Amino acid sequence: MSFKFFGKLSQNFIDLLNDKDDYNVIIEVKNKKSFTAHSNVLKCRSLYFRKELENINPNENEIKKIIKPNISDEIFDMILKYIYGGIVSFENVDTRFIFDLMMAANGFEIEELTKKLENHLIETKSSWLKSHFSLVYRSIFNGNNFKDLEKFFNNIIAKYPNLIFDAEDFTSLQESALVSLLKRDDLQLEEGIIWEYVIKWGIAQNSTLPVDLKEWTGENFTKLKNTLQQCLPLIRYFHISNEDFWSKVKPYKKILDKQLWEDLNQHLIVPNKPMKSIILPSRSVLIQEFPTRTTEPTNPFSTIITYEHVAEISSWIDRKSKKSTYSLTNTPYKFQLILRGSINGFAPQTFWDICHGHASTVVIIKVKGTDEILGGYNPLSWDADAHMRWDITNDSFIFSLKNDNLQNSILSRVNPSNYAIRYFEKDGQKIRGPFFGLDLCMYNLNNNFTLGSTCICSGSVANYEKPIRTIRSGFSIVDYEVFKVIKKTS
Repeated sequence: MSFKFFGKLSQNFIDLLNDKDDYNVIIEVKNKKSFTAHSNVLKCRSLYFRKELENINPNENEIKKIIKPNISDEIFDMILKYIYGGIVSFENVDTRFIFDLMMAANGFEIEELTKKLENHLIETKSSWLKSHFSLVYRSIFNGNNFKDLEKFFNNIIAKYPNLIFDAEDFTSLQESALVSLLKRDDLQLEEGIIWEYVIKWGIAQNSTLPVDLKEWTGENFTKLKNTLQQCLPLIRYFHISNEDFWSKVKPYKKILDKQLWEDLNQHLIVPNKPMKSIILPSRSVLIQEFPTRTTEPTNPFSTIITYEHVAEISSWIDRKSKKSTYSLTNTPYKFQLILRGSINGFAPQTFWDICHGHASTVVIIKVKGTDEILGGYNPLSWDADAHMRWDITNDSFIFSLKNDNLQNSILSRVNPSNYAIRYFEKDGQKIRGPFFGLDLCMYNLNNNFTLGSTCICSGSVANYEKPIRTIRSGFSIVDYEVFKVIKKTS
């Protein structure tokens, strides 16, 4: 029989952490915030600290210092409380904080905490994971320690491969992520198309390869072959159609092993004759069910914002307090896309032609070079037939949304209300898009919002209560979207 007193033991170690005497380690994190700790405790609880502390020389006071400038003080405070007391509390924290904590725990090689948080996200925060698909998926392959999350996302991608393969940043996908997808027997793509994507990815990793395949040398093919050495064995070559084989595979035959090439040619002529190459099974084709209203769309509703952003903006529209903001499950609005620059064009006049007559709209802007996400809400109708005039409302606002570079979103409501939204005559619409007062303005003399840096969102205040960015210069955009805010029906 044994008695366990873990509760008291945990509290004693927390007291030791809070006691500033006898420490021999200082950890400096983001914004030069410092924490004190004890080397023996750190080394017992973290493989990272064990290795790191062995390689650091103490100062004249026998103190060792570790600098982690990319870890926030809130995250590291919780890491330390786990190390000392084995306690992690999620009261009043959002899901992004839990994700960041998991990534930090993995970086400190704390396997128990990392695994617990990974399972917690999958079991209770699956909607958040899906709405932050790109962020999470590209993070979990650094170190290959998140097998459950890898399976969670690959199950989705196998069914909806365009989420990754048709993404603009597909070629920046980590090799380990691509390999994990090629291993899937249920990846819902034709093998000839998979081959094309693999070649596209491999070429993108070698910027010096000639654009024209006719100009390739033997060295160029060898370079591509070496780049794809983990991917090529996973292609189901014997299940590529004859047409695709000749048009897509044959031009790159020099990157295939000689025996494989011979067997492929033999297979075309005498398919039943035994071959020396390994023949992988064909990929299974899923039976597609008719989608229901709850089925997730294969294409993301936005290329800029997430469903978490939708919940946040919806809370601002209804003036919800911080304690009663909407979540992903109770957001009362849906955002219906009516314009996307990368689809409809970036000419200012296009905005007025498409958005004329639409009320309750949200404009979303992705800034070029900074990844800022700026935007504004207009409860009134955009009026392309109006002469130059201001429109009045108390309910419009502008904002800067949180992302990897901005920890908290910034909301700025109109003040005064009589300069909320500006309309323009026909000539003015050729160079001006949406104007939220003089605080957030889309403007361009070259008939393209992506050219030059003439859009305005200054760090000063004109017609809205506070600035939403500190940079005073004009900016260009990567893309922009306009959504109509529609009340959901039960």
